[in-house]
Amino acid sequence: MEDIILYFEQINPVLAALYATLFTWGLTAMGSGLVFLFRGVNRAVMDAMLGFTGGVMVAASFWSLLAPGIEMSPGEGFMKVVPAAVGFLLGALFIFGLDKVLPHIHINFRESEKEGIKTPWRRTTLLTLAITLHNIPEGLAVGVLFGGVAAGFDGATIGGAVALALGIGLQNFPEGFAVAMPLRRHGLSRRKSFMYGQASALVEPIAGVLGAWAVLTFQPILPYALSFAAGAMIFVVVEEVIPETQQDKYTDLATMGFIGGFIIMMALDVGLG
Repeated sequence: MEDIILYFEQINPVLAALYATLFTWGLTAMGSGLVFLFRGVNRAVMDAMLGFTGGVMVAASFWSLLAPGIEMSPGEGFMKVVPAAVGFLLGALFIFGLDKVLPHIHINFRESEKEGIKTPWRRTTLLTLAITLHNIPEGLAVGVLFGGVAAGFDGATIGGAVALALGIGLQNFPEGFAVAMPLRRHGLSRRKSFMYGQASALVEPIAGVLGAWAVLTFQPILPYALSFAAGAMIFVVVEEVIPETQQDKYTDLATMGFIGGFIIMMALDVGLG
């Protein structure tokens, strides 16, 4: 792990963000690849995996994004938290806007519960777009943190950025499986289910590179950018991930999955950051 951190310290931060988010995409593809090995997935396992995803995202939002954002903010007292509060709100509003416009449907929801603008697109496409919506703030968060390290801000470390990428990658693995298997269940071939599943995370390298570039170009925005990513992820968890785990009788398993994901992400950030 020390060798990995040293390597990322020596390369261009935008390139580092690209490599890190290609890693998170790769784990999504690996998770989607399980569709070639299994015929289906138990609903209890699905809900536990989704809960794990939510736990990682919430822990990352605080330990990797909000806390460093507040630490590097100027001012004292209430003024020190203003950038974090503003960025957090803007991030949530950004995903709120996408949620209302982008056609999508959540994994465990009925056809009548589609969201976004009306479209004749098939359910398989809408399922993929729902997971894509999850991945935008994740890629952005990784890129912004790598950009902050390169800009020399206190509170932003290579170890923390690598920990965030690891955490996002870990939850992307079950997330890839969680999108590919329902697609298979809806009649797609194994190959198409895999392709749609991995494609849902292709937005992460794009968002990661944009996040790193934006912070390096406009350095004063870093506290806002970190909190923006946190607000976007928390919105996704509360509006999408948690409701997806509450549609059946396995809510306790989903909750324990959430706790496990939170603990793992917290440990990664504290241990590496």
